[in-house]
Amino acid sequence: MLHLFEKNLENHFPDLLGKKMLVAVSGGIDSMVLVDLLLALKQNIALAHVNFQLREAESDADQLFLETYAQKNEIPCFVKSFDTRTFVKSEKLSIQEAARKLRYAWFEELIKTHHFDYLLTAHHLDDSLETFLIHLSRGTGIDGLLGIPERNEKIVRPLLIFSKAQIIAYADTRKLAWREDISNQSDKYLRNRIRHHVVPELKKLNEDFLGNFQKTLTQLQSSAAFIKNQIEDFKNNYFHKTKNGIEISLETLSTYKPEDSFLFELFKPYHFTDWKALKELLAAQSGKQLFSTTHRLIKDRDKLILIELNNESFEGKYFIEGNNTEITQPIHLKISDANAIQKGDNCEIYLDKNSLKFPLILRKWQQGDYFYPSGMGGKKKVSKWFKDEKISLPEKENTWILSTENQIVYLVGKRADQRFLADEKTENLIQITYYPT
Repeated sequence: MLHLFEKNLENHFPDLLGKKMLVAVSGGIDSMVLVDLLLALKQNIALAHVNFQLREAESDADQLFLETYAQKNEIPCFVKSFDTRTFVKSEKLSIQEAARKLRYAWFEELIKTHHFDYLLTAHHLDDSLETFLIHLSRGTGIDGLLGIPERNEKIVRPLLIFSKAQIIAYADTRKLAWREDISNQSDKYLRNRIRHHVVPELKKLNEDFLGNFQKTLTQLQSSAAFIKNQIEDFKNNYFHKTKNGIEISLETLSTYKPEDSFLFELFKPYHFTDWKALKELLAAQSGKQLFSTTHRLIKDRDKLILIELNNESFEGKYFIEGNNTEITQPIHLKISDANAIQKGDNCEIYLDKNSLKFPLILRKWQQGDYFYPSGMGGKKKVSKWFKDEKISLPEKENTWILSTENQIVYLVGKRADQRFLADEKTENLIQITYYPT
């Protein structure tokens, strides 16, 4: 494996050799194998370990293990502890999301402060397969079927060509020590369920399943690169910048097939993700518009006009084009699919997705607005509700409303509309989370 690893660096990551590298280490077998390989090649590395304080004594034992290892091998070792549970509550994130956010923010800080050239992580081929299957289970375009990328700017993953079995065999041969994270055995998380129950069954279908998956992944990555090049060529040739925005000829668009896929890939970078709505726009009357979180797309006779929305709202309104969207201006709002209703407060609501019509509109409340406050069983003017709830004038002025087709869905952070709330019978859930400043 050492020889293959060295060749992989020489062929795919020659820019890493001899550079100053920060290695993200948990103490698990994957990261300890990566460190051992790099030390065997006499590379200039330092270790970075995050203690999330989620497993009490076990977390501290992981930290001590790595500090001892680093001292023995004379490697710089950076350690950071976080009160992850408190961060989860304050940011209203899942533990996995919170851990990732904390981890990579700290890694970025280390890279800047200590002038590291690259951050290396120990993701391997089985991890990439799991990511592929997670995206496939949720529904995705080709970008979601590319597995884990070899690199994202300064983040590099040199173990992606190796399977978990190869990593275990190398660790056994080298008699390496590592730490076991008992949470990896739990089926609480989707990735673990796929790892424990789905992947083993797939491997039974073909003894070289992982090898075939790797070949398929390479072909998909090549196809994605080809599509990206075709899209860029189209933009360079047929996106005409004018004082009104970017104009695109409908006649030219109609020559590109298949139309659905082409429209999706062309406008995806501008956060338009509903290809059906895009296709309908082509046949719509002149003046019809679509909105994403960042852009407006207008049908104007024989062309489309693409306009970037200013930081200020368009006519005082913000248009949210689809679910699985997060905005931070003018307020911080996250809209995502959900599997179950969790008990929350007025900053976290669950709606029946089938009752909503996108785009949702975010705007300030106005005189004359009315809604059906949850738990009250009737219609009420927003102004009357404010009065009954003794909402102060400054708070009224700063209240935002989320609506669908001129019907109020949510007084953001205050009360949902009963008509759109999900219940235990709702099959298609959507979660809206508001993060107050």
